[in-house]
Amino acid sequence: MTDKLEMTEEQKQAWIREQYLKATKYLAEKGLVTESVAETESRYLVPVMALWKINLLDKTKVWVVSGDLPTDHIVLDKGESARDVVRHFSFKWQLQAENLLRLDDQEQKQFAEFLITRADGLYQLYDKDELWQAEK
Repeated sequence: MTDKLEMTEEQKQAWIREQYLKATKYLAEKGLVTESVAETESRYLVPVMALWKINLLDKTKVWVVSGDLPTDHIVLDKGESARDVVRHFSFKWQLQAENLLRLDDQEQKQFAEFLITRADGLYQLYDKDELWQAEK
């Protein structure tokens, strides 16, 4: 296996911009219009995951995840930390996968397996205290 090349700061910033565009496009496709990003609460684990807390024009706050996983969003606004939001996405995907596995559709079952691996990965990130030290 070859070692991954380290990203330059410029490449990291480009990846973050790309994920922001991906997140806002996703929201727009859902009919949700972005007003601003809560940058201090958003988190990036380049090149794996970007977690955005986004304020919408209707004053709703949503969390959007993107990166090397499905782009998805949830509405949470009870002061959850980014770490807690990662856990929410993990649980959400586990439940979605369980429902998809009940279907008699091979393509949906493959997507369910994909969701399960990403949910497991998110939970592992949630479980790593060292990633969340700045949130305490």
